Amino acid sequence: MSAGGGFWGSNSDNNNAYAGSRASTPNLPLSRSHSPLPSERSSPPTSASSGGMWPGRKGTSNGSANIGGYSPARKFLGKHLRKLSTSLPIYSPFSPSYSSSYRTPSTPFPLGRLWSCFSLKRSKLNTFLLLVGAFVIFVFTYLHHNPVSSKIRYASGGSKIVIILAANQGGGVMSLKGAKEWAVERDSIANKKAYAERWGYHLEIKDMSTKKRYAHEWRESWEKVDVIKQTMRQHPKAEWFWWMDLHTFIMEPSISLHSHIFRHIQNTTYRDINIYNPLNITHPLPKSDFFYLDGVSLSPVGDDKAESINLIIPQDCGGFNLGSFLIRRSEWSERLLDIWWDPIGYEQKHMEWEHKEQDSLEYLYTNQPWVRTGTAFIPQRMINSFPPGACAETPDDKRIFYDEKDRDFVVNMAGCEWGRDCWGEMVYYRQLSERLNSGWWKKSFR
Repeated sequence: MSAGGGFWGSNSDNNNAYAGSRASTPNLPLSRSHSPLPSERSSPPTSASSGGMWPGRKGTSNGSANIGGYSPARKFLGKHLRKLSTSLPIYSPFSPSYSSSYRTPSTPFPLGRLWSCFSLKRSKLNTFLLLVGAFVIFVFTYLHHNPVSSKIRYASGGSKIVIILAANQGGGVMSLKGAKEWAVERDSIANKKAYAERWGYHLEIKDMSTKKRYAHEWRESWEKVDVIKQTMRQHPKAEWFWWMDLHTFIMEPSISLHSHIFRHIQNTTYRDINIYNPLNITHPLPKSDFFYLDGVSLSPVGDDKAESINLIIPQDCGGFNLGSFLIRRSEWSERLLDIWWDPIGYEQKHMEWEHKEQDSLEYLYTNQPWVRTGTAFIPQRMINSFPPGACAETPDDKRIFYDEKDRDFVVNMAGCEWGRDCWGEMVYYRQLSERLNSGWWKKSFR
């Protein structure tokens, strides 16, 4: 072996040795060819040998453990590490929690999966926040009483309703008004004003003081019809007009007229007066005497359509009660108001009719068949409950008197000026309404 030769001899011998090794595995590529068997290897040259070290051992201090830069220990460890790495489970969103081959716990939660879950949760969070925001807006605009909610309710239909409140009844002309009378008026006006602002309704406070308003007579207590006509001219776009006497009080301000009456007007009203007929008016009219009338006029319920209801009035123990009633703008109502206000009826009957315009309406309903077709009645306690002491003729009639358990909508202290304490009754029902509506929820949303 020459001095310039390596461990395998000369360069040609080295080439032959590698060629022989490749020849034993002819089908393998160069990168996959076998290394020489350990038995075929000789001891590598040492640093004392001429020609130096084996090229793979350059840079090492001894030649004991690194043959060709690839030790048997590293080969062994690399082989088993590859086997170990290929046997580990590969995580995917659709893989089972445990490896199917080794039943070992899955790998820790990957960042991609974490981000996808976070994105999903973020989208759900956005949806949840959107729903919460919509709920807050709904509560603020429709349930909570504030200027914004009042404007929205006004624009969404509240402008079609006008409350007409008769104030300054008499005006101190017939009798002096003391502190209690002014206090009753103050509480009544404040009650209607707060209710109208809450639901976006118009409120017209009309001065009903006694004065010579018309050239031919005083016509006191008959101004109700004329005031309604004036209010209709003032609000040409309004549809319903709710007349309320001064001695009325709205007990449930959280209830709107729409939800209380108009939404299901056919169920809250009745057309056949025989359901409650304290005046014993004959209804329907006998066909033998009124053979010239059509079927609608002879029917006990008219045409039984909600569109034909133009006047909604309650009845008490004495008949029609106009302390709280509703009238709708229509050709029918304009015709009724004109005839109702006809001065001839006043001139001929004002000494006979004790209740004035109320008796006049009862007369028109009884003798004018067309009036019946547009008139509907409503249970008294829906808009006109009486306190104890009113309607002394029927003190036990539950259809008339206010019931705290049923939370009646309106109380009318009718006739309190005749032997009862109007101020005492007004204070009692005002405090009762405040107590009934004083819960934490209703404190915030009234």
